[in-house]
Amino acid sequence: MTPIRILLADDQEGIRVAFRLILDAQPDMTVIAEAGDGTTALELARHLRPDIVLADVRMPGLDGLHLTRELAGPDVADPIRVVVVTTFDLDEYVHAALRHGASGFLLKRSGPTLMIEAIRAAMAGDTLISPQVTVRLIRHLTRRSSAAPEPDVLTGRERDVARLVATGRSNAEIAAELRISVGTVKGHLAGIHTRLRTRNRVGIAVWAHEVGLAGHDPP
Repeated sequence: MTPIRILLADDQEGIRVAFRLILDAQPDMTVIAEAGDGTTALELARHLRPDIVLADVRMPGLDGLHLTRELAGPDVADPIRVVVVTTFDLDEYVHAALRHGASGFLLKRSGPTLMIEAIRAAMAGDTLISPQVTVRLIRHLTRRSSAAPEPDVLTGRERDVARLVATGRSNAEIAAELRISVGTVKGHLAGIHTRLRTRNRVGIAVWAHEVGLAGHDPP
């Protein structure tokens, strides 16, 4: 299997070293280049065409949000997937990143497991967002719509998965809670996307809140 080729863009060398150690240890990933500023990251990305760019928000030259727009924005003819990773949990960053075409938005404190999962999700065409951000984001997006499919459009197990997505659980956490495999979770998510016509986890979460399936926020 060809490994996922990753470009790291972060102005802190220590962060880049730590990310490289984590990602290169995965059997399906390899870091092909690093950049300490957004301008260099843009040049490298256009030259090397990585599968994923892992980009910090605050960088000299060109920040991560503008980098995302240049590589993955709606006007880009041949986009490159960008997963934004940042220390700063600000709504304006989340909204800008998603508007500019980001394939994921992670807080650095979310840990390496979620970062690895986000990269794999991006390669599969999904968008993974840190649980802390997801729960807050859907509060702003949720509006009850008469056009929203009713809960019984999903199977019982799919409703369980959708409910847990809405509380910000990762695939691994959903699998553990429902006592099923991560592969089975992914299969259920594929079915949910098809039935609800959603593109990513945020769409599932918004729907779950619209129809009252999400219940209470996680503790």
